[in-house]
Amino acid sequence: MNKNHKNNIPVLSFYSGGGLMDMGFEQAGFDIVWTNEFDKIFAQLHSAGITSWRYAEGNGIKAEIFNTKSIIDITVSEIISEAFPNGKPEYFGMIGGPPCQDFSINGSLKGFNGDRGKLTILYIDKILELKPTFFVMENVTGLINRSETKTYLQTLLKRLEKEYLVDYKNLNALEFGVPQSRERVFFIGISKEKFKSKITSFKQNNSWFPFPINDIYQNAENKYNWPSSPVEFGKSLTKPKELPIELCVESCLVKASQMNTTPNAKEFFNLYKPEKSLNAIGEGETNRPSFKRLHRFKYSPTACYGNNEVHLHPYLNRRLSVREALRIQGVPDTYILPEKLSLSKKFKMIGNGVPVPLAKAVAISIKKFLLQNEHFFK
Repeated sequence: MNKNHKNNIPVLSFYSGGGLMDMGFEQAGFDIVWTNEFDKIFAQLHSAGITSWRYAEGNGIKAEIFNTKSIIDITVSEIISEAFPNGKPEYFGMIGGPPCQDFSINGSLKGFNGDRGKLTILYIDKILELKPTFFVMENVTGLINRSETKTYLQTLLKRLEKEYLVDYKNLNALEFGVPQSRERVFFIGISKEKFKSKITSFKQNNSWFPFPINDIYQNAENKYNWPSSPVEFGKSLTKPKELPIELCVESCLVKASQMNTTPNAKEFFNLYKPEKSLNAIGEGETNRPSFKRLHRFKYSPTACYGNNEVHLHPYLNRRLSVREALRIQGVPDTYILPEKLSLSKKFKMIGNGVPVPLAKAVAISIKKFLLQNEHFFK
């Protein structure tokens, strides 16, 4: 590995969305050199959000989606010419979270036969064609838990394992400091060609990759005495002393005094349900098909849910704002979205994203693995 590029290995990002996983990898020291997003509004949101965040962080490089074609229509030569105009480098990575609705229990459950499920196959095809040093594929846990998809997944993994050491694990965002119990499966692949001398020892251990563990928040869902819910709406509550406030929805709520100065804080869907009916929904009453209200001193089940529905504020009769949903995904306030663009698209993009601290933790694990084992290369 080139000593001058230890901290900025180039990465290709597929299904980039709003760039939340990209952000985590950039925070870990990777360079996102190429992005792909088919949805034109998502592409605009990505450009605005990542650019504003980069500028605030002192990085003056404007963000843009390099390619807005469907992955079906993008050729490998096109990707290489756009990402690497000076020639394909020896070491680079690929990251992506193919649309997962066909594998989700809340989705269509069509699996690999669904239109979105097929995009996972196409992503694997691109890995084998581009031959990156490493790859990351993120998806819902239904991809490995459902018997209907697990068998075919093993077939796909066997294709990858001809050229890559592959490992995967379920990771929960709550265990990485995000106030959201969001479990996703992460597949990690490392090129066998780059690790020729250590293939045998790696093969002997079925789980060889050092997936990240946060000692502070590990097993957070069970180790803390979370308050009982639901409780009566509007009731005064005190946070239990042992609960980390950063794992509570309260840490994401925009205070009334900051509504006018916090970007995207005043953007939320209007409610048309009678106030009397809303008052009857208790704080923390999330076991409902609709109009789920969060508890201020608990984590959120998701950022959004169902058909792009957004949770109710714990103690106000409104839905969460764009800024509050972004915070639940671990996105810094310097990531700012244009007010003029579709509110529905914003929430859909946020809900599809990978929580930034979780993405960063995965990226750091990959970076450490590559650097610690650099003597295995060539």
